[in-house]
Amino acid sequence: MADKKATLKVDGVEETLELPVYEGTLGPDVVDVRSLTGKGLFTYDPGFVSTAATESKITYIDGGKGVLLHRGYPIEQLAEKSDYLETCYLLLHGELPTAEEKETFLSTIKNHTMVHEQLSHFFNGFRRDAHPMAIMCGVVGALSAFYHDSLDIHDDHHRVVSAHRLIAKMPTLAAMVYKYSIGQPFMFPRNDLDYAENFLHMMFNTPCEEKKISPVLAKAMDRIFLLHADHEQNASTSTVRLAGSTGANPFACIASGIAALWGPAHGGANEAVLNMLEEIGDESNIDTFIAKAKDKEDPFRLMGFGHRVYKNFDPRAKVMKQTCDEVLAELGMENDPLLKIAMKLEKIATEDEYFVKRGLYPNVDFYSGIILKAIGIPTEMFTVIFATGRTPGWIAHWNEMISSDYRIGRPRQLYTGHEKRDYPAK
Repeated sequence: MADKKATLKVDGVEETLELPVYEGTLGPDVVDVRSLTGKGLFTYDPGFVSTAATESKITYIDGGKGVLLHRGYPIEQLAEKSDYLETCYLLLHGELPTAEEKETFLSTIKNHTMVHEQLSHFFNGFRRDAHPMAIMCGVVGALSAFYHDSLDIHDDHHRVVSAHRLIAKMPTLAAMVYKYSIGQPFMFPRNDLDYAENFLHMMFNTPCEEKKISPVLAKAMDRIFLLHADHEQNASTSTVRLAGSTGANPFACIASGIAALWGPAHGGANEAVLNMLEEIGDESNIDTFIAKAKDKEDPFRLMGFGHRVYKNFDPRAKVMKQTCDEVLAELGMENDPLLKIAMKLEKIATEDEYFVKRGLYPNVDFYSGIILKAIGIPTEMFTVIFATGRTPGWIAHWNEMISSDYRIGRPRQLYTGHEKRDYPAK
């Protein structure tokens, strides 16, 4: 039931329209405009920035206050006290697991990390220099060709099995993409390692030599996954939901999310940070580029500073900064030229009145880019890792939609083309 009513008077419409207004647990009220179509009216909202296309219980963001909640839990608390797979369980099931539930969940994920051997042959169809995201789109979508036993989207058990398979296999596929690009053999996952350790093992070990994974780096990787696990109704999540509304299988839906995430305006932000640092090139050039960033007429922008959603600070950035410091200390890379540029930019952005006044603080992409670079992950792999971390959020939203009374997505348009006209006589 609606909590309030809104009235709308439109020129040319004789009656005043009464529209229901709904109150969420948190956030702005929502005006229900569905009845407008019966009056021959649509709303106009490019980018859907003022439109709530769904009702959700998963994630809440207040950008003005720097708040990010997963199922009600602040992201800072989850990053400090939880881990990635426990957060996956929370997103999927709505509550934190008991000790027994967590152990069962961890065991299930570990036992689904391998991919069908035939899938490895798919990689041979790609060029070695193909962008990793191009390959990820293909191989994730291809999973539906191997798992016919869990494609009934209206079966609760099938959806759970698909969720487990996707979460478990994404790091395996991501590592395979990297190994393929450098011509090394694929590494099998190991069930004795935890999620992040296993990913780093498959990325950097070889059949000739298996090195012990640093606990500091594994913790950093786990935290990167956790801090990217979900971010409400963003472009890729909305893409997953729109694809899912057609009844498409979950693997195809997640592949569509990967495609949307590939866009530089969305998932490529931490890659853009490293490209910016390389463009600056040397600490002696920082003042020049800071001046360019302040010049409205100059196209140069500081990447990794400020955020479209968070207007004061990104709540994930503080946690990621701590992790960044730990990783650089562990690897002894405090004097790396690019990282020294990054640290000086961070200092300027947090002290310079120009940046402070405009809320151009370092965000999660700034620090995650530095961490991934320090670990040795190439920049073209950054978005693949983002997709791996975001998978449980995509699945949770897809599952929430399929479990509800949903309709196929069908946005409207404001048509500004030609009126009806006749084909010219010849």
